[in-house]
Amino acid sequence: MSNSRGRGLQAGALGTFDTVVMAVAGSAPAYSLAATTAVLVGAVGLASPAALLYCLIPMLGIALAFSYLSRIDVNAGASYSWVGRTLHPFLGFLSGWALVVSATIFMVAGSLPAGSMTLALFDASLAEDTALSTVVGAGWFVLMLLVVLGGARLTVRAQLVMSGVELALLALFAVLAVLHTGDARPFDWSWLGFGHFDGVSGFASGALIAAFYYWGWDVTSNLSEETRDSRRTTGLAGLIGVGVVFLLFEVFTIAVNVVLSSRQIHANEANVLAVLGEELWPGWGGKLLVVSVMLSTIATLETTLIQVTRSLFAMGRDRTMPSALGRVHRTWNTPWVAVTVVGGVALALFIASNALGTVGDILANAISAIGLQISVYYGLTGLAVVVAYRRMLLKSVAHFVLGGVWPLLGALFMFWVFVESLGELEPAAIAIGIGGLAAGLVPMLWYWRRGSDYYRPAKLDAARTVRADYVPGGRAGEQARGYEGLPTDF
Repeated sequence: MSNSRGRGLQAGALGTFDTVVMAVAGSAPAYSLAATTAVLVGAVGLASPAALLYCLIPMLGIALAFSYLSRIDVNAGASYSWVGRTLHPFLGFLSGWALVVSATIFMVAGSLPAGSMTLALFDASLAEDTALSTVVGAGWFVLMLLVVLGGARLTVRAQLVMSGVELALLALFAVLAVLHTGDARPFDWSWLGFGHFDGVSGFASGALIAAFYYWGWDVTSNLSEETRDSRRTTGLAGLIGVGVVFLLFEVFTIAVNVVLSSRQIHANEANVLAVLGEELWPGWGGKLLVVSVMLSTIATLETTLIQVTRSLFAMGRDRTMPSALGRVHRTWNTPWVAVTVVGGVALALFIASNALGTVGDILANAISAIGLQISVYYGLTGLAVVVAYRRMLLKSVAHFVLGGVWPLLGALFMFWVFVESLGELEPAAIAIGIGGLAAGLVPMLWYWRRGSDYYRPAKLDAARTVRADYVPGGRAGEQARGYEGLPTDF
């Protein structure tokens, strides 16, 4: 979808490899492990590897939903557009708003560890200083803000460097973990079963946190208007990204169970990966994994900025938010107003976060709140693909399973996790998660009453879209070339 009211985003800036890198970076393997492992262990104990394993299955269903929907609607708003055109515009806006709020909260949840990890390279005691961590983290955030403002090509070049070093270090320590001796406890296959969960509610709590681990791969869909052959590339990159980060998550979560004692995990809740590195390679290991986490955190700040600014750009373009958010810079082809607004709001939140407690306290509540919001927009997207492809599902077994049953099960799982978790979370996490979603009712109703065309959508129907909308010739014909190689019964 182009920007009909002005300049559009930088079309064709990213290739397949670029988008795969962005998908992996979006899930932030090292950051997720460092910031979330203690929270996950606190919720489910030794069942941490199982929580990640069983959350992978529905998450792949959601990734398939993104893949199928991106084939028929290229839009920087992704689920904001898809859900609005299939289920209802109000639900579509809620999907986009959930991403915006969760990403904005993450600016704090991500920048604080970036600051503390940077300080830990010089003096471990400085990493516990929330105020100083906030200042350093804000510095990294502003730098990434400028990179994102500079355009998609600059963004992916920076990402290749940061993620390349991060993944190389993680691969090295994965090997060291396999070769390590003198462990705290022996590996047990029961860690991958259901026996260690504290009932159904315990499993739901673990799944909610696991959803946060995986979150971020869908940045590829928000970059669809800037990606070559995006109708195939964005979905494929998302699926590859989920697979890569799952392997890393499982290896390191099992390594934490094996190598570290419960006391070590809880005593270093904001820095678990550094403690693991020190155990695996005394002297150098801790600092190297701190570097990995620092790069991962900074890299995922970049991809999160991409997600929130592209979502706000799509909303501004549709006039479901202030139209200025849909403006594109003449030189860099980036939504500079959206970038500026996000930067200002996030920096204000950095200052406010100092009143909320330690880095560990802030992370725990933010992760759970973000998990609630992720469940909403992922779940709605899983339902959207079933509605969009409803007339195609019986065309083949692949369509029925990959475009229907699997995404539907993923959606139902996300909604179940959302409901079950409400009874287990801290009041602060619920207030942030639900309150953030509820705040979206104000702009939604305001712009609905003002008559935004978004609230009178052309319904998204895969059968009609492929057969009628994408015909040879003109812009539609160019878009249709994205369907080369797809099943002929489309």
